[in-house]
Order: sequence, then structure tokens, then C-alpha cells
Amino acid sequence: MKLDILALGAHPDDVEMTCSGTLLAAVAAGKKVGIVDLTRGELGTRGTPAIRAAEAAAAAKILGVSVRENLGLQDGFFRNDREHQLPLIAAIRRYQPEIVLANAIHDRHPDHGRAAQLATEACFLAGLRMIETQDQDGTPQAPWRPKHVYHYIQDRAIVPAFVVDVTPYWAKRWESVLAYSSQFFNPASDEPATYLSSQEFSKFMEARARDFGHIIGVEFGEGFTVHRPVGVRELSDLI
Repeated sequence: MKLDILALGAHPDDVEMTCSGTLLAAVAAGKKVGIVDLTRGELGTRGTPAIRAAEAAAAAKILGVSVRENLGLQDGFFRNDREHQLPLIAAIRRYQPEIVLANAIHDRHPDHGRAAQLATEACFLAGLRMIETQDQDGTPQAPWRPKHVYHYIQDRAIVPAFVVDVTPYWAKRWESVLAYSSQFFNPASDEPATYLSSQEFSKFMEARARDFGHIIGVEFGEGFTVHRPVGVRELSDLI
């Protein structure tokens, strides 16, 4: 299945918290979108890997993505090395995305920065024909290099290179976040309190989106950083 956009997340819920409005907008525009989670989030204080998997599936349905898979890398301990690059290279070649959205280049959680570097290098290496990978059925894969890699912004404040207006999709975006009922604010939960599960963090997520929206004169936005300047064909493409 060829995708227009592939969103990568170190953990299930990374994508929903940061760029799900952008994905919803792409789906509404007729684009094929997919998500690949690197780990099962098994080190999370709340919930279990099985619960997170069910929540990720529910969120994927809300977002209307064409595919979602989990590479099963070890939460907290994956590295940007050959062992971990190869399964991601295989996923990139399997879905042949034009655009990849990846974790923040640096962040509170060390997995996020490592995932950003892993994604950047895997996207480049996926275009080298001398690196051999096989699809899930054993079929040799052709090289494929995405045209663009953009990094969404997570916990830490990073100045975005560009902001996507997600105002029309805010309600459904928030619905996809709340699909992770084991992770975020839920007064009925008896799980241990965590940084993410506080009501203050939920308010922060909304405030961050409002701040990004304010930058470009809309209600809600999602910010991204880039490795190289973004080009436009004419000035009217800009908001």
C-alpha cells in the first residue's frame, strides 16, 4: 500500500498528541495516511501493552488512516543503529510515503530525540539500493526515499518552521487523544497519577495548539520543524 504521508511515533499516542489534526486534514483531502509506532509503550506507568494496542487501534479508526502497525522495538532501549534501522527501513519501503512525520528533534522523553534521529537516517538509508530488506512475506523490497521529513513538536518548546491550521479538525483530533483513556486525564481511573494523566497536562495540550494557531491567525495549529527550507510555488500558497 503506497501512502502519501507516514507518521512515526516512538510510542502509541505520540502521533495523536502532536500531528493528528494534520493527518485528519490530509485524509479529508483524499490523501492516504498511515501510522507506524516504534514501540508498544511497555514502560508506561499506566495501562498495559495490550491496552495501549487496543487504544491505538481505536484512535486509528477515529483518524481514518489506511494502516497502522507497531514495529515492537524495545521501549526505552531502542537505538539509532543498524539493528533498529532495518525494520524501519523495511516499513518505509513497504509504504513508500512521500512525506514522513517524525518525533521531536529533542524532548523531555529521551526516546523522542532518538526516534527523530532514527527516522531521519532510516529515511535516507531506505533509498540506498545496496541495503537489502524483505517485506513481511519475504519479497525483496525496492529502495524508496521519502521526499520530505518533518518533525512534530512534543513537550519541550521548540519554535516551529511552519504551522498547519487544524481548526476544522480539533474536535476529532481531541477524540483521538482521548481514545487513550489509560494514559490521560480520567477521573474514573484508579491507576497511579503520572505527568501525562494530570488535568493540567490536558490543558497544556490544548494551550500548545492554541498558541501555534495564534502564530498563524487561526484557532488551533500544529507546529513542525524541518531539516531544510520549505519551498512554495507562489506566495498565495501561504496563509
